[in-house]
This record gives sequence, C-alpha cells and structure tokens, in this order.
Amino acid sequence: MQEIHLGDIIIEVTLKDIKNVHLSVYPPFGQVKIAAPDRMELDTIRIYAISKLSWIRKQQAKIKAQKREAPREYLTKESHYYLGKRYLMKVMEHNAVPSVKLNHNSIELSIRPQTDTAKRKEIIEEWYRAQLKELVPKYISKWEPILGVKGTNFGIKKMKTKWGTCNIGAQRIWLNLELAKKPATCLEYIIVHEMTHLLERNHNSRFVALMNRFLPNWVAIKEELNRLPVSHTEWGY
Repeated sequence: MQEIHLGDIIIEVTLKDIKNVHLSVYPPFGQVKIAAPDRMELDTIRIYAISKLSWIRKQQAKIKAQKREAPREYLTKESHYYLGKRYLMKVMEHNAVPSVKLNHNSIELSIRPQTDTAKRKEIIEEWYRAQLKELVPKYISKWEPILGVKGTNFGIKKMKTKWGTCNIGAQRIWLNLELAKKPATCLEYIIVHEMTHLLERNHNSRFVALMNRFLPNWVAIKEELNRLPVSHTEWGY
C-alpha cells in the first residue's frame, strides 16, 4: 500500500488487478482510499486525486458533520448505549472487585472509592468487550453454514477508521469495540460483511452480489450504522 499526501489529506493507494480507478471516502472519520489498476503510475493517480479534491473535501465535510457522542465521565445519570439502547449509568462505590450489571434501563457500575475517570472507562470497555465475545460466536455459528465457510476466528479491538477488517489468510475477522454500542442488526451486518471477504477479498461486483444474496437489506443497515453518533475519541490502533 502507498500513500498520496495532498495538503492535510492522506490517501491510501492500493494497486489491484482491476480496470478502473475507485475513489472512496469512508465513515466514521473520512478516510480516503483509492484502488487503481496495478499498471497505473503513482503520478497519474495523484493527478486523478487532485481532480477529485473538491469532491473528497465535500464528502469529508458530510462525515465530520455527523453527530458525535459527548465525552463521557462515567457518572450517575449519564447516558450510555448498549446494542443501540440508551441506559442511564448508576455508579456505586464498594470496597470490592469492580463490576458492571445491565438492568432494564440502567447500567450499574460498581467501583472502589476514588476510582478515576480513566479507570471507570477501562472497566466499562472491558465489559463491552466481554459482551461482544459472548455475542459474536453466535452470529458466526449462524452465518458460517449460510456463507459456506468454516473455522472463522474473531478478535475485538479499538479501530480508528473501520468497523471491521478481515484477515483472509488467518480466517479471522476483527471487529471494532464500538459496535457493542450499536444496534444488533448493525453488529450482525459487519460480521456478515467481514465473513463475506473470506469468499471475496475485494469490494467488487462479486462482493456486492454475495452481500445482496446473503443480506438483502445490507445497504439500509450500513446507512443506519453510518448515521449513528460516533465516539468523540479518535483512538489509535
């Protein structure tokens, strides 16, 4: 992979066995990617990118205007989300091992006295991770026979620019920790999307055809996911 720098815009360039240039600007942070024919020179790709600079900035502006979550302090009566539903946090102090409990309309965070914000965040994020580790295998088991794949592994991590990725060689999909906050339909869509890459590496017409077959309403779910508020924090990987 190569990069083109146009002022403050960094464009990831991937050369592939394709006929045409494909330019995309991705939520949630406006990442710009170009897929170009493997015979094309980087200078030619740069000229193409410059010609599309106005369009790129317009798309990035739309994405940056997307609603962002307010910074969280992990205090009582603060709103938090799990699988798309809003819960009010209830903080309780005990001299015991920290824990998180999900109730009908609240998330109970039990912590030791004097626990700072960073530690509270860490406890909640580990709880989100644990929930995903319980949910994801159920979706993988559901979709493996539908897609005709076996032995799918998965991992969960913080990602700055993607909802998920797929390591085809390792038969492993990676999911963004933030998905624990999104509706279950969005989580399932990303899992299906990444598992479909085990059948087709690229976002080409075959990939789209496969997604249309497996999950006919995937475009609507994708649009819903990309409309939802994103975290105020832009993490590193």
